[in-house]
Amino acid sequence: MGKNEAIRATGRRKTSVAQVRVLPKGEGKITVNKKPVDEYFAGLPHQARDVKAPLELVDGSMTRDYIVKVVGGGISGQAGAARHAIARALVKVDDKNKKTLKAAGFLTRDPRMVERKKAGQPKARKRFQYSKR
Repeated sequence: MGKNEAIRATGRRKTSVAQVRVLPKGEGKITVNKKPVDEYFAGLPHQARDVKAPLELVDGSMTRDYIVKVVGGGISGQAGAARHAIARALVKVDDKNKKTLKAAGFLTRDPRMVERKKAGQPKARKRFQYSKR
């Protein structure tokens, strides 16, 4: 890979998938689905903070731009997937970042998903009321 090539990484959470491109030069801007991160997660500042969290741990990360494409799931899942993708990309940028990001839990894929609905039941685990008579 050349010095001026964009670095790509994928992050996932629940049913959301995020793909990130890290551009070699920039001023630390994060774009999610062609909108600034604060605009995409408008009204939910904690989600935008969640996406930016890996950048605050790694020094030198503000000299690059991050272009994130997120599909599937809801807002929370998308924010988690974007955070996971950015963290994985920062490890690709410099392997020294891995220890810090892993300790913060940003490299762990959150495996929790909605359980499927079972046949003969109203929901995944709820049962219909038993009636003896």
